[in-house]
Amino acid sequence: MITKFSHYSVFVLNQEEALKFYTEKLGCSIKTDTFRGDYRWLTVVFPEQPDVEIILVPVEEGPLFDKETAEAISTLVRKGAFGMGVLHTRNIYATFIEMSEKGVNFLKEPGEIQFGIEALFEDNSGNWFSLLQNDQDG
Repeated sequence: MITKFSHYSVFVLNQEEALKFYTEKLGCSIKTDTFRGDYRWLTVVFPEQPDVEIILVPVEEGPLFDKETAEAISTLVRKGAFGMGVLHTRNIYATFIEMSEKGVNFLKEPGEIQFGIEALFEDNSGNWFSLLQNDQDG
């Protein structure tokens, strides 16, 4: 039986730039930064959820992708074709202001939805995320 979810992958166009974005703009910290042969295994975590690691997967020709696949995925990432997930906050308006001041591009400002208050933003590769505040975020 599966007991938990520990890692998930986010395709990034430049791993070093993505690392800066996730640490400096979203507040993540580095959990793992090591090499497995030619592949850099790089993960970050949010402070209140250190057991769930985000793998910053570089979309480039190499151990994971051949040239054609890397180009196809890069095109889709740049187009914003991947909705990567929902990130929770206790105060969406303060978080929105803080992230905006750090240069995060919001696709949708905070607004009421059926199950809380939501804003949409994208990372520096083009992946988009929902930023959510609801009653469970206390």
